[in-house]
Amino acid sequence: MGQSLLCGAWVLFALLSFVDATVLFSTLPRTLAVEDEIQNQVPAMGLAKAGDDHLVIRWVLNATAQEAAAPGLDASYEKVSLKLCYAPVSQVERGWRKKNDDLHKDKTCSKAIATQKYTSQGNSTVWRITKDVPGAVYFVRAYVLNSNGTQVAYGQTRNLITIEPISGRHASIDVAAAIFSAFSVGSLIFFLALENMRGRRSSGSK
Repeated sequence: MGQSLLCGAWVLFALLSFVDATVLFSTLPRTLAVEDEIQNQVPAMGLAKAGDDHLVIRWVLNATAQEAAAPGLDASYEKVSLKLCYAPVSQVERGWRKKNDDLHKDKTCSKAIATQKYTSQGNSTVWRITKDVPGAVYFVRAYVLNSNGTQVAYGQTRNLITIEPISGRHASIDVAAAIFSAFSVGSLIFFLALENMRGRRSSGSK
């Protein structure tokens, strides 16, 4: 009897922990203003290359939240987690990028950019787009975390950025291929001319 009660208590505790850990995106208030731009890109084209370009990301408590905020609105804000997220157009027919309201199951924002300490004055970071980022259309989302690391608010960029994947070919390979191609053509012309000369000599000797 005692063991049954103990097991029941553990099951109840596990269920309560699971419910407590579940965070729904739809319940999060949008309290951060987030902006991004491709570093040194003038004019802004919205097209970046993985492994080469850098994103400049800025975030701050948005004006609406500041105006409507009661004292202590951001008292539980500890950190801000910046993530690169697939835009809806890049989620179509791609289950591995599928959006889910349950953030534990959501696959929209799978690429971590940086985690920073929260301050109401905001902060910024410069992130080099890593080589492993797939080619797609993206936006940046910032999750506000409490002391337990749980998402309690968010903000995201309004503009979209298209990232081109790396080709996998180095410039030196292209140069070597061009040289080899030119050498091959030159060698072919040389041998054809040599054969032509031999043919003429053979005809003259007769």
